[in-house]
Amino acid sequence: MVNLGAVCRGTHQMNLSFVLKVVRFIIHMFTLTIYSLISYQSNDDDDVTSPPISIGDPAIVTSESLQAVFVNFGDHPFDLVNQSMKILEKHMGKFALRETKQIPGMLDWFGWCTWDAFYQDVNPQGIKEGLKSLSEGGTPAKLLIIDDGWQDTSNEFQKKGETYVEGSQFGGRLVSIKENSKFRGTANEAQTCLKDFVSDIKKTFGLKYVYVWHALMGYWGGLVPDAPGTEKYNPTLRYPVQSPGNLANMRDISMDCMEKYGVGTIDPSKASQFYDDLHKYLASQDVDGVKVDVQNILETISTGLGGRVSLTRHFQQALEDSIATNFQDNSIICCMGQSTDTIYHSKRSAITRASDDYYPKNPTTQTLHIAAVAFNSIFLGEVVVPDWDMFYSLHCAAEYHAAARAVGGCGVYVSDKPGKHDFKILKRLVLANGSVLRAKYPGRPTRDCLFSDPVMDGKSLLKIWNLNKCTGVIGVFNCQGAGTWPCLENAVLKDVSGKISGKVSPADIEYFEEVSGKQWNGDCAVFSFNSGSLFQLQKEESFGVALKAMQCDVFTVSPIKVYSKKVEFAAMGLMNMYNSGGAVESVDCICDSSTDCRILIKGRGGGSFGAYSSTKPKSCFVNSKNEDFKFSPQDNLLTVTIPSNTISWDIAICY
Repeated sequence: MVNLGAVCRGTHQMNLSFVLKVVRFIIHMFTLTIYSLISYQSNDDDDVTSPPISIGDPAIVTSESLQAVFVNFGDHPFDLVNQSMKILEKHMGKFALRETKQIPGMLDWFGWCTWDAFYQDVNPQGIKEGLKSLSEGGTPAKLLIIDDGWQDTSNEFQKKGETYVEGSQFGGRLVSIKENSKFRGTANEAQTCLKDFVSDIKKTFGLKYVYVWHALMGYWGGLVPDAPGTEKYNPTLRYPVQSPGNLANMRDISMDCMEKYGVGTIDPSKASQFYDDLHKYLASQDVDGVKVDVQNILETISTGLGGRVSLTRHFQQALEDSIATNFQDNSIICCMGQSTDTIYHSKRSAITRASDDYYPKNPTTQTLHIAAVAFNSIFLGEVVVPDWDMFYSLHCAAEYHAAARAVGGCGVYVSDKPGKHDFKILKRLVLANGSVLRAKYPGRPTRDCLFSDPVMDGKSLLKIWNLNKCTGVIGVFNCQGAGTWPCLENAVLKDVSGKISGKVSPADIEYFEEVSGKQWNGDCAVFSFNSGSLFQLQKEESFGVALKAMQCDVFTVSPIKVYSKKVEFAAMGLMNMYNSGGAVESVDCICDSSTDCRILIKGRGGGSFGAYSSTKPKSCFVNSKNEDFKFSPQDNLLTVTIPSNTISWDIAICY
């Protein structure tokens, strides 16, 4: 299997059609090839070829590479990738797997990012308005990401009074590590520094985490070389050179512009000092973590600096050491960090963007975004928690993105403009206390999707599987007909205006034995979020699904277990949530005698709790209070209402 991160080494945009073809090739061959130095790419016939070894610095010369390729085989694609990465982790000793890393706590809380709400015009008042509107709507943000626009920068390519040139924003450079005047205020205002603002919004809106954005080199264009606040890091102006492999993929405006305007590059010997100074200052301002962007810049400026491999290793270690020193909870989100060099030197970083940006104004990229992250997570998900990026809750594709986050096992954060929210959708993701029902693993395509192109073959649905503590979940998406993979010659968008049909089975969920247990007889209860219907079937059985373009559905799959030899039961969770089973923490049974049976379910959040029950119970208690319930003998659906503001609950169902 060719390393999926390799086909676009260092780019922000993957050649995704090639990724799909590589995946199909891989699964057919059941081989895994991971490399550290060689850059693989495809030829016109989509064959995988190996050009001469290159590490981005002509001064580094060698005649051989003794540890360039690793091959493994097996008959279980997900086991194969996991086991192979474990072997490589042990052999290389330069990166760590996701399952061994500290996972930041902010992933379990709803977030708001300022980027698409304000872009670089972000300001304190706008942030307060956005936090207020989300809180008043019943979905309070507990994570705030202040994106690009808070830093002290200058831009010689954007002069007042002159016509704005698209892309010139990437010529801006960092003047100092402190905030700009928008976030400093004046002596006559209550807020006089970043800390005053951060402390105020944490207290006012109950925020648990405030992250801020910065680029790997400080800003898009790096550091101003001769500014008092940056000169001690010895920045020098370097002009990035993109590799032929990068240029063969979809062009990225940020990289093209940095190549044009240059980057004030931090002296590698000063990298540790820069990150430590920056992060120590941010921590002193009550900031909890950072989103570090433009991590792909290193391979384009590695000439004369020892090559991309050693340069990435050096900066990655400096960055991660600073995070560990200055912040709690491994508080970093990596962005534009899909390069092989970055991934294979990721010792601590636990979250990395797995796609190009979310583009709210481009309708052709919405389906591609979902498919890209799902497929990229096959590889990236072994090393990090893949980040699916932000989205608008008030948008034509809002439910599509929301359902994907619900099954993605990722963080959930939007970038809504203040007052522009769809709370009907948000309340299917976010509980009243601001927490989210995050699935257990990175969401990945089901086995039968690995051989298909869910974006352009005109006939295939994309299915993404995951697990919760007690249930499985499958998201089904029609990604056809909205857009085409980039960089394809003569790409034709097929007419798929009607519904596309497919089969879904509990067997689509890998590692289901983790929730079913050893005594399970194979029966499952399946709940459809769209229809609200509950039905029973065996694990190997399947059912049909038909969806139009840009439509989706989420199916909760719960193992039916027999209690006290008479009651068949399966908890489905909060049916008002996309990932309903994510609300269930545990299911146990107490049998006092041969006739009495109590099933105990622990969980969290308010709404309509549902379960499959073979018979009508005698009574139901929620947090020790006797509650009315409904039971439908037609489909064996048992429901009880849990007050919306409930944080956690213990349900006792008595038979």
